[in-house]
Amino acid sequence: MEKAETPLGEVQQAIAAACKRARRDAGEVTLVAVSKTHPAEAIKPLLIEGQRHFGENRVQEAAAKWPALREEHPAVQLHLIGALQSNKAEDAVRLFDCIHSLDRPSLVTALAKAFDKTGRQVPCFVQVDIGEEPQKGGCAVAELPALLDQARAAEIPLAGLMCLPPADIEPAPFFALLDKLARDHGLEGRSMGMSADFESAIMLGATHVRVGSALFGERG
Repeated sequence: MEKAETPLGEVQQAIAAACKRARRDAGEVTLVAVSKTHPAEAIKPLLIEGQRHFGENRVQEAAAKWPALREEHPAVQLHLIGALQSNKAEDAVRLFDCIHSLDRPSLVTALAKAFDKTGRQVPCFVQVDIGEEPQKGGCAVAELPALLDQARAAEIPLAGLMCLPPADIEPAPFFALLDKLARDHGLEGRSMGMSADFESAIMLGATHVRVGSALFGERG
């Protein structure tokens, strides 16, 4: 394998190697470059290299920097990976192409209204509080079936499940649990794995990995 000359190349090689070990096609895994807190100048090199999926935490920050970038790179797909307030649902639906943080009934209602108003149907991952850490947001595992039923009744397009495992604990069991929950509920997507653990996540079924520091360095 040729030596990767850029951080993006290194991450792409690591994803391909993890997929090979897992006997998966590398095309099954979407790399979401987490550009939150990083300015447009730091994002442009990745765009030039061909990266097209980017993750942002805040609606307001994304709205400030991405419209101009998208004029030059209209194929960009923006992912909202941070918590979403219900009163920002319409703004999020207008700006983002995928939402990874659907986690409560009130947000289902707000998103359904935003879809009707904007005419956009944005795929959503349901965030699961896989490590029982309420401060991180996410639906409790026990409440997941009811939330999925509500989302389906509201015709929310479900992309899959998302999780943030507890820090400083081996993440593999949490990834395995999210994979099982997704299978049990007939969902295709698993948004799991970040810079420190995306290879483990891929081995356990991740379809979307959210990588920031390995691409951009520490947060700006």
